[in-house]
Amino acid sequence: MAKCLVTGGAGFIGSNLVDALVERGEEVIIIDNLSTGRKENLNPKAKFHQEDIRNLEEIKPLFNGIDFVFHLAAWPRVPVSIKEPLLTHDINATGTLNVLLAAREAKVKKVIFSSSSSVYGNQEKMPLEESMEPRPMSPYALHKYVGEQYCRLFNELYDLPTVSLRYFNVYGKRQPLEGTYALVIGIFINQLLNDKPMTITGDGTNRRDYTSVIDIVRANIMAAQSENVGKAEIINIGRGESYSVNELAQMIGGPSVYIPPRIEPKESLADNSLAKDFLGWQPTGDLPEWIKGYKKEMGLK
Repeated sequence: MAKCLVTGGAGFIGSNLVDALVERGEEVIIIDNLSTGRKENLNPKAKFHQEDIRNLEEIKPLFNGIDFVFHLAAWPRVPVSIKEPLLTHDINATGTLNVLLAAREAKVKKVIFSSSSSVYGNQEKMPLEESMEPRPMSPYALHKYVGEQYCRLFNELYDLPTVSLRYFNVYGKRQPLEGTYALVIGIFINQLLNDKPMTITGDGTNRRDYTSVIDIVRANIMAAQSENVGKAEIINIGRGESYSVNELAQMIGGPSVYIPPRIEPKESLADNSLAKDFLGWQPTGDLPEWIKGYKKEMGLK
C-alpha cells in the first residue's frame, strides 16, 4: 500500500482521483481549502485536512511519510486569472513552489503535477506536441508553465522525481455546472436545465480535445507507478480528437445563442504518443456516448 497525498482532493478531478486511489487500497491524505472544492466530494475513507497550499509551514508536516504527491490544487479557469492575476499567481505558482518544497523536505518518491494544454496557446500546427514552444495567453496558462519549470528545477537541483501532465479539457462526474469554475459542457447542461439557450462564444468554430476524467485519473496513477517517468517529463493527456463548440452544442441539443468572443486559443488537439510510450496509457472515454448518458442522468431529453 502506498501513502498518497492529493492537493485539491475535494475538487472535480482531485476527488475522482482520490476515489480511484482509495478503491485500489492506497492510504490517501487530502489537502484542500474548499475555495473551489466541495465537502460532498470528499471520500470518507481518505483523511481530510482543510489547509491552504499558500501556507507552507502548515502543510509541511502532512507530507511526512508520503510516497506520491498528486498536485491538483489550483485556482482554475482562465477568466479568473485575467481578473485576479496577483491572487491566482499566489495560489497557482507560489502554491506549487510550496508543494515542491514540502515534498523535497519529506523526500517523497514522486510528484505528479497537474498542468494544462492552455500552456500551448495558439500554435500553427496540430496536433500539439510537448516539444512545441509554449505561448501562454493568460496568467493561468503562464502559472501552469511556471509550475512545470519548477518541477524541472526541483528534479535537476534537488533530485526530486517529478512529472507534469498537460490535461486537455476534462469532463466527467462532478464537473462544475455553474459559477466561475464551470467548464463549457457543464455550462451548456446547466443552461438547458434552467430553460435557457446555450451561450456559444464567438462563431463556435473553436475546437477542443475533450478528455474523460476517468482517463485523466488513470494517467495520474500510471505516472506514479511508472519507472519510465520522474525526470521532469511533460506529457500530454488528451484523447487526440477534437470537436468544435458548435458540434458540442449539437451533441447536447437544444437552442443556442452566440455571444462575443473571448481571448482563448483557437484549437487544441493532443498528440498523445508520449503518454502511450512512457505510461502505456490509452484514452477510453467517448464524448458523444458520455453526453447521451449524462443528459439522461440529468433528466434532459
